Amino acid sequence: MLFNDHLEEIIFHRHESHETEELVIISGYLGPSPVKRLSDLPFKCKVIYGMYGEAGIGEKLHGALVNIHETIDNVDIYYSTIPVHSKCYMWKKEGKTSHALIGSANFSTNGLCTPYREVLAETTYDTFLPLDQYAKKILENAISCTELELESSNDTLKKEIFISSDICKISLLDRSGEVQNAHGLNWGQGKGNTRPNDACLVIRTVHLDTFPNLFPPIQDYAPALEDGGKKQRKNDKVEIIWDDGTTMDGLLEGSVERNGIKYPKNFSSFPNKDIIGKYIRERIGVDLDERVTKEDLESYGRTDIEISLQSEGVYYFDFSVKK
Repeated sequence: MLFNDHLEEIIFHRHESHETEELVIISGYLGPSPVKRLSDLPFKCKVIYGMYGEAGIGEKLHGALVNIHETIDNVDIYYSTIPVHSKCYMWKKEGKTSHALIGSANFSTNGLCTPYREVLAETTYDTFLPLDQYAKKILENAISCTELELESSNDTLKKEIFISSDICKISLLDRSGEVQNAHGLNWGQGKGNTRPNDACLVIRTVHLDTFPNLFPPIQDYAPALEDGGKKQRKNDKVEIIWDDGTTMDGLLEGSVERNGIKYPKNFSSFPNKDIIGKYIRERIGVDLDERVTKEDLESYGRTDIEISLQSEGVYYFDFSVKK
């Protein structure tokens, strides 16, 4: 059977129809949100970040994964020292694979939660032994994520923790130098079907022109049967790691055209837009449901957020006050 939608839910409920003592996940790239969700499962989980051996890992993503590894008892996270781009999900009993899915979906929000973007397929019994042997070989050439941190004083390992060179400053003020009345941090303060704390970060054309690698172009879904064949715009689901260690799911949404290509124009939180609005209000000391002003931001200590890319679909947001 082939799956191309609701992949995250399929993975997290597969054990209900297959007796499982352990889940082993090999993924080219990882996102912290689904890895953290593994704590909901009633068995041991091993997660292997496959492309560490070639691409290294973003410093802030590494920190988030180490925190999960150290605080969630049933999750162990490894980095493969040999480049592995495959995506394998193996449910095991008595140390052997009894069910497996393979395909193109990374174990990240971006890889699992965008319909039609990726696929996973059930494997047959004759693949179980080769999959076990494959996973064993990768684990033999992997290190625990905590090993990297313990040895990070070594210059070679330091090079393998990279910091994105593209750091984009997103202003929380409009062009007049004020916080928007009914957009940006105050999106929910306008009229319409919004919550009072709904908020977004505005991506402007200068950001798209200066940092083309940070914001992927928007593509259309294939025609959806339930919509009568009408194409739907794809809003990419992503993950956000904040400078204080908070993680949340995000959404690149809206549409602006540059040189004939459509790009997102807003960063919001997912599944609700008020998650980011509440977070920022609490952080800068503004009561929930209240309008955010320029004075509130200046009192906090800054009026912008620095954004960088840690991995495909995983962003780092720095809202720390610079000293």
